[in-house]
Amino acid sequence: MKWKIGDVTVTKIVELEATGGTRFILPQATAEAVLGMEWMKPHFMTDEGRLKMSIHALVIEAGGRRIIVDTCLGNEKQGRHVPTWNDLQGPFLDDLAAAGFPRESIDTVMCTHLHVDHVGWNTMLVDGRWVPTFPNARYLMARTEFEYWRDERDNDEQAAVFADSVRPVFEAGLVDLVETDHRICDEVRLVPTVGHTPGHVSVAISSKGEEALITGDFIHHPCQMARPDWAATVDFDSAQSTRTRHEVFGRLAGTRTLVIGTHFAGCSAGRVVRFGDAYRLET
Repeated sequence: MKWKIGDVTVTKIVELEATGGTRFILPQATAEAVLGMEWMKPHFMTDEGRLKMSIHALVIEAGGRRIIVDTCLGNEKQGRHVPTWNDLQGPFLDDLAAAGFPRESIDTVMCTHLHVDHVGWNTMLVDGRWVPTFPNARYLMARTEFEYWRDERDNDEQAAVFADSVRPVFEAGLVDLVETDHRICDEVRLVPTVGHTPGHVSVAISSKGEEALITGDFIHHPCQMARPDWAATVDFDSAQSTRTRHEVFGRLAGTRTLVIGTHFAGCSAGRVVRFGDAYRLET
């Protein structure tokens, strides 16, 4: 799937899709609670009220740059709390190459944050060692995000994630620690959307009068547009993540900005419109 924003192209590369597995992230979103949100069918919800989600990367082509936003789960990783996320043997790199993006051609890796399902393909296992998957890329990470997880000692999963998917690229000298409002190139810049994690960012695209926003995880599922108060269980600061959703949706509602959801399944994108006293995604 591709989108055009002026002269910029964004391509989605899917690693995994799932239906009905959102209870551990959004326990409030029961079938009874979401069935009335008819606008979510068929892309984001089944007729029975089971939510659909996706883990995918987004490749931005802008001004000759090839920027991959978030790198999913990765193969052969261990120590993940979701059992099926361990020891994956998926075709992600083949799919990336088939879409026209061999890993050597990527010049920038942008991590919206450093959770398990956003940094996995930062590295790959070669002869028992985790090495950078994208050897010709600079890996951009928000300084506050990197420093928080570098120093975190109480989360064993994130310690494993940092050890196999973050530290190896840092030690290879490929990481640039940036501010949360960093501009990557003329058409692409970061927007701070904190709350889910301490240094979480979204990615804003602007070209020839057209705008788009790649969300990261300040929103996990479109149902949170109708219920911005539904914070994810994995949010670092749920009160702040809720404030972020209200602020971003209020700013985007009624505009032509294309919102591309990092975990939105199906068409994965749309525009925010007001719906009663909240919002919905118009696809």
